Amino acid sequence: MTAQFPFDNSYARLPTRFYTRQNPAEVAAPGLIAVNHGLAERLGLTLPESAEDQARLFAGNDIPDGATPLAQVYAGHQFGGWSPQLGDGRAVMLGEVVAPDGARFDIQLKGAGQTPYSRMGDGRAWVGPVIREYILSEAMAALGIPTTRALAAVTTGETVLRERAMPGAVLTRVAASHIRVGTFQFFAARRDVEALQALTDHTIARHYPDADGPSGLLEAVIGAQADLVARWMGVGFIHGVMNTDNMTLSGETIDYGPCAFMDVYHPETFFSSIDQFGRYAFANQPQIAAWNLAQLATALLPLMPDRDAAIERFTEAVNGFAERFDAAWHGVLRRKLGLAEDREEDAALAFDLLDRMAQGGGDFTRVFRALSGPNPALAEAEFRAPRVFGPWFEAWQARLAEEHRDELARVTAMQAVNPALIPRNHSVEQAIQAAVAGDFGPFHRLNEALSDPFTDRADILDLQAGPEEDEVVTQTFCGT
Repeated sequence: MTAQFPFDNSYARLPTRFYTRQNPAEVAAPGLIAVNHGLAERLGLTLPESAEDQARLFAGNDIPDGATPLAQVYAGHQFGGWSPQLGDGRAVMLGEVVAPDGARFDIQLKGAGQTPYSRMGDGRAWVGPVIREYILSEAMAALGIPTTRALAAVTTGETVLRERAMPGAVLTRVAASHIRVGTFQFFAARRDVEALQALTDHTIARHYPDADGPSGLLEAVIGAQADLVARWMGVGFIHGVMNTDNMTLSGETIDYGPCAFMDVYHPETFFSSIDQFGRYAFANQPQIAAWNLAQLATALLPLMPDRDAAIERFTEAVNGFAERFDAAWHGVLRRKLGLAEDREEDAALAFDLLDRMAQGGGDFTRVFRALSGPNPALAEAEFRAPRVFGPWFEAWQARLAEEHRDELARVTAMQAVNPALIPRNHSVEQAIQAAVAGDFGPFHRLNEALSDPFTDRADILDLQAGPEEDEVVTQTFCGT
């Protein structure tokens, strides 16, 4: 059986200055690591029957009928510094598919070889970043957070030179689109108003059909990003590289390079080896999102007939991000604490817990999960300095009592939003190290467990535990 993808490649119908047409570079000996069959069914894909043919397909050696492979161009601010041309330096988009329900998705191969945008890079990926993105993106999807998805991972039979020779791999990524803030910046910087208008019209039609022009698009993206960052923070997620080329217009999480989840809570936590000063630390993410959105607003200005009025309107919209984020973040925290009623003082109660977790070394995920149980006092054991917990616990119990809520309803509601399992850094690292040695068992076990993150299971207690002292991961790395 040959591959059948329901392609309808609208991005490829945009002007040719939006991309470069090229096929993925073939690899020597593709081998299958994993295929996400549930996602393939969601997309309406028909895949080859044999593992060998699937590996050739997802390595880029076989191109499905109807594909129009291309590498997208974009620009961006990276750690605050302007890069006038970036683009897909190691990725090739095969095309867009229209799923059975009418939803549209990009299918992209990461690690597919050099493109005109590689900037002296080799265009390849090694197995570590491929394993990381597969695990993290699928975990985020299971947690209910908007994200790109992993459709497949394959080995290439080739080596990739980083600090040392590493086994090569390719990830097949699925996204609602790969349109980024940096895509708009690319054309705005070149004063290409015609391309900017075409991109705006395309983005509105694809993601926000009710948006009224550039202003409506900006408002919609601000709302999507406020909700997304609040959801990130609700599970202790730190993106690590919130550059403008890594912020999508669709409101999906994208580019899982040095991303990580916190173990012990602290607002200044960051892991990325290239984030030397903590620009993208956990607590900085809302402010960075607002800064990125200001860059989007600037890029949209050339489309507005009255520049001065547009500056005033866009400034007000971007400044409104803080209020929209606060509302989303407070809602996330209220649900994590099992509070059904919205009261003004609830945010202070939640922030008091976070402060005490920072002071007392509380494990972010395990504290909230313990609070979700029938005996929430057990959360005290998740603090390295448990004495800080008692006063807050009494205040929380008093607040819960004011709602007269059924205890079972509270437990059920809290366990639906406070995961029992996250992709902890040391577990991901163990899966990567095993994969480098050719053992994908830990990857498959972790990925299967993370598909149901809100259920306690006796057989994955080791995956739910925080790291031992010698397992703590202090830095994460990009794959380039």
